[in-house]
Amino acid sequence: MDAILAALQRWDLHPVVDHFTVSLLIVGVLIDVIASAAPTRTWLRYMALTLMILGAIAAGASYFSGDMEADRLFKTFGDAMSPAAKGVFHWHAMLGEYMAIVFGVLALWRILIQAVGSFAGSRPVYLLAAIIACAVLLYIGSLGGKLVYTFGWGTPLLEAPVATPTPTPMTNELPSVTVPTPPVSVTTPTPVIITPPPSLPTTTPTPQPTT
Repeated sequence: MDAILAALQRWDLHPVVDHFTVSLLIVGVLIDVIASAAPTRTWLRYMALTLMILGAIAAGASYFSGDMEADRLFKTFGDAMSPAAKGVFHWHAMLGEYMAIVFGVLALWRILIQAVGSFAGSRPVYLLAAIIACAVLLYIGSLGGKLVYTFGWGTPLLEAPVATPTPTPMTNELPSVTVPTPPVSVTTPTPVIITPPPSLPTTTPTPQPTT
């Protein structure tokens, strides 16, 4: 038995079965609503009945395959799961279990409406309950998508370690600021040598002889 469960877990059946669950139930309820507007189209009611029965079976398969998948993930990556992801999973799993039971009851109710005349009058109430159940089913699907696309459940993102930032220790010392000093160039004055102008030759007057 354990070998069979291990083989089923490797096939990742949960997302496969979920597509059948959502499509069968929502289309079945939609056809039943259309059949109420066309009472002469009895084949629509039988189609809706068939889809509801198949959808209820698929809902049970979704619950059991999801339980196997959760068991595998918790055993392998339980320590790597964040509290936020576990909170989303809690609601996803709890609502999935409840709705599997609800759709089983709705399928039985739908059979009685079709087979027993005294139940035919409860058809409007049945349709209202089925529409609400389908709305909850879509919400469950959104939670499952959040687990995969936000938290990486069932993907390699769950295996990647989460980097934890290292806190920087706080100190009371004020940070030192170094102000760069611009270089100052000192210009040494060049001495100026002043050369005196050359002296003019002086002429001495020669006395003239007298006669």
